Amino acid sequence: MTDGTRRGLLVGLGAAALGGAGILAQNGAEPAAASSPGGSNAAPLVVRTVADLAREKAQDGRLAVASGYRAPGDAGALLYVGVQHPGSRANGGTLVAGRNGTAWRLLHDGTVDFRAFGVLGTDTPADDALDALLADPSVHRIEARTDLHFVRRHTSSRSGVELDFGGHLVSTDGIEPNSHDNPFGAVLFFTGTPTGVTVEYALPEAWPELTDAVAVPDAGAFPLDSWWALQCDEVAGGGGDERELQRFVRITQRIDATHVRVDYLNGWTLEKGRKLRWRGVAPVERVRIHSMRFAGAGPFDGPTDGSLPDPRELTGSHPVAFEYAVHCDVADIHATQTWWPVIMRRWNSHFVTERCSLENPPTVFYGGAGYLTQQIYCLYGTVRDCRSSNARHLNDLTASAYCLVQNCHGDGDDQGGNPFTTHGQYEHDLTFLGNSGLMDIANSGAQWGTSAKRITVRDHVCSWFVASTKITDLTLENVRVVPRSTFDPQATLTINADGAQLRGCTAGLFAVGQRSSRSTRPTVIEDCTLTLPKGQVLVQTPVAATVTFSGCRIDGVDGTVARGAGALRFVDCALSGPAGGDAFQIGSAELTLSGGTADGVALVVTAARDQRVTVEGTRFSTTRTSAPTLARGDGPGTVTWRIDGIASDAPAGTPHLAIERGTNHLRLTGAELTGGALRLPAAGFGSDSTLLYDGATERRVERTLPEPSNRILLGDVLVADRT
Repeated sequence: MTDGTRRGLLVGLGAAALGGAGILAQNGAEPAAASSPGGSNAAPLVVRTVADLAREKAQDGRLAVASGYRAPGDAGALLYVGVQHPGSRANGGTLVAGRNGTAWRLLHDGTVDFRAFGVLGTDTPADDALDALLADPSVHRIEARTDLHFVRRHTSSRSGVELDFGGHLVSTDGIEPNSHDNPFGAVLFFTGTPTGVTVEYALPEAWPELTDAVAVPDAGAFPLDSWWALQCDEVAGGGGDERELQRFVRITQRIDATHVRVDYLNGWTLEKGRKLRWRGVAPVERVRIHSMRFAGAGPFDGPTDGSLPDPRELTGSHPVAFEYAVHCDVADIHATQTWWPVIMRRWNSHFVTERCSLENPPTVFYGGAGYLTQQIYCLYGTVRDCRSSNARHLNDLTASAYCLVQNCHGDGDDQGGNPFTTHGQYEHDLTFLGNSGLMDIANSGAQWGTSAKRITVRDHVCSWFVASTKITDLTLENVRVVPRSTFDPQATLTINADGAQLRGCTAGLFAVGQRSSRSTRPTVIEDCTLTLPKGQVLVQTPVAATVTFSGCRIDGVDGTVARGAGALRFVDCALSGPAGGDAFQIGSAELTLSGGTADGVALVVTAARDQRVTVEGTRFSTTRTSAPTLARGDGPGTVTWRIDGIASDAPAGTPHLAIERGTNHLRLTGAELTGGALRLPAAGFGSDSTLLYDGATERRVERTLPEPSNRILLGDVLVADRT
């Protein structure tokens, strides 16, 4: 058919269809008679339904119009061209069988909907139509105009196709069984094709962090724009599956004979001698799936604790999976009662998942099940505007990098799941913006390394946030952890003291641990509000790094403990505790209080080790009638005190400072003491101790001081209204 003939036909198609309707009205179900013997010059054949075409012998180039598939109007007007020798099997849609081995080929502009295959609703499974459409390279957009039902799980390596389900419901009751432990057994699984090329070798030189040039044996084996599943060997002495590198990368340059550049800045340094394995893969590209409501297959009753076996992993269903995929996007899929992740990705790059949701999966305890979306070994992904209700995870990033999660919200997360997680398989450079729901980072276990780097979370709301494994350079800004009676009434927030930096955050139970020491930046908690439960271990025993609280408000200091050997600093902080509360026990090698206030707080330096205490310009106040505001504990260590410019108010008899035992070196200068007592007896300043007390003012202070000596210097002190 010439371009002119086709254009003329398309312009007149509406008239032809109307004319055909008139002819059908006159002649019932009989097809219209041709106005000429046939061929491309014959008048279009007009029939009532697609089934009527089966009675017609197609002639090359002859056009036919069907008023519907099974009844006029049920699929719109369908336009075909005759093919005498089709060369392929009829599929009942894009190629309809005619008489005597001929066929009628559907004419389209690259967009075809399921109705062209007679799939007019859920009564007819859509599986055959889907397979035919995906196998047809001329089809670039597949549309659903009705609800659909699928009974098979489909795998395709097709690229350059869009599937628009039009907001209709996709059901899967009675779908064929999945294989065991297979989250890729989706209704729609798009996967790349291995090229069969594998390159393995030991690095002849280190691959530094945040660089994209890597040494290879022969750059000629890596064509430009080729894609590779790249991974390193296991970490020596680490977990059985612990690897820093598992990414899907593209060759962007052959630098020289033994170096190539990839589209990825390596997140972790790989030293000379580490082994790399490259597997060539031709990815699927430019696939977009959107606008679907999806109902998972039952049964939905089963074990409630995640125990194995659970046959629902075989009978359950989910809509989408991608592997070895580039620029493959998903939008507006709203699922209920799915088993494996609604959108499952592995070895993906450059993708968007947006405006999707999951409600009420059958389980939140079975490993890997009950997710909205999971990404494994993925790069450059965006997940935005998504939500989950009563699910295990809204979003899971595993061994992935350079991804963004934005404006996603999970509710019902006190049922056993946490909407936001990473698995600790050396993820790095992940950003979370404006989300809500429980969150934990790097939680999979020692088998995979429990490591992550440069995770940033901003403007997040939840009732539980755990980031205490080997997480380096964590950044939290305006993260609000609020108590919830149904899950975590203590509003837990835990971090790893390896370059963690928090700004403007709010939490209850707050704890600093240390599982790694990779960072070059300090651990700082700035402008945060913490409301501690009684007896909280604020700094855990393994912490050797310096931990700085700056501009923070810390309430509930009551039996609080700081155990780590690293320095602990409070700069311009407001500490408060109940008047009858227990002392804050501090075992840190260094304690600094600079500025700020301490109201109702009793600080005890444990002397469990040698300690250095620096207090500068802090204002203390208390209504306690017993425990000292600042005191030394019973430990054997030597404590060096540098106290300058403090102001302290206390009731009569309550010590501002009590150093009554052990070896101590105290320099107390510029203090303003009101009420209370100063207890520095000789027992706290034996032959190995020193004391300098100078430039202070005392009002109504009960004082106990050692006799001056060459180690004890009592200088200019203004004493007024001594009690």
